[in-house]
Amino acid sequence: MIQDFTISGLVDLLAQKNRVVCFDRPGFGHSNRPRFRIWTAVAQAALFVKALNQLGVRNPVLLGHSWGTLVAVALSLRNDYPIRGLVLASGYYFPTPRWDVWLMSGPAIPILGDLIGYTVAPLISWAILMGAFRKMFSPRSVPQTFKNQFPVSLTLRPKQLRAAAEESALLIPTATQFQASYPRIGCQVRIFHGDKDQVIEAKQARDLHGVLYTSDLHLVPNAGHMVTYADTAAIAQSVSSLGTANLRQSFTLERREMDTTRTPGAL
Repeated sequence: MIQDFTISGLVDLLAQKNRVVCFDRPGFGHSNRPRFRIWTAVAQAALFVKALNQLGVRNPVLLGHSWGTLVAVALSLRNDYPIRGLVLASGYYFPTPRWDVWLMSGPAIPILGDLIGYTVAPLISWAILMGAFRKMFSPRSVPQTFKNQFPVSLTLRPKQLRAAAEESALLIPTATQFQASYPRIGCQVRIFHGDKDQVIEAKQARDLHGVLYTSDLHLVPNAGHMVTYADTAAIAQSVSSLGTANLRQSFTLERREMDTTRTPGAL
């Protein structure tokens, strides 16, 4: 949800020097998630390309967190929408045995999932929510601003529970689909991950860095899954630096092209 980035102060920090466009992904926050299609990372990327084109956004730096990193990767692999760079935070990139994601996929089961989602799932989710928050922020404490401002009621909507369950079911298949394509990412990539992440192990970030020649790895000490709260300033700086670095590179290339077309004696 948008709130995952606004409550941390990341959006306000980025907006001091950049134009920031922030989306709820389909089914999260106030967005809809039409049921006529499977909302894979590729499908979500196609939706965002359409939205960004309608907004007139060109060559952006993409920031994705957790499951959103897969959507950012999917968008970067497209041939019809160039981007300046990727900032990936707390992502899952390679398939591993994860029984927990299958256990969380119940509300995505057709018919039965709807019965669960509109009856017991919101109650169970409400009961375990604070424990889930502590796990996401561990070993650090849950910030008071997050406790005060996070829209719990949106999280517990049956539609959002179904969206989260669908993405739990798609997590391992999506990583399996993408793992051979990472070397095709041509832009600069900044990878952030908490070294004490209890949701997605830091090895995922190290392994991605190992196959990306254009990446920098930032393991944030004593930080968990919500690394956007643990190192907000550094993430904002990475986004801004990718944008300005690529602008400088573009200007240099343009100047070089102009120089090669000069005639002797021309100014």
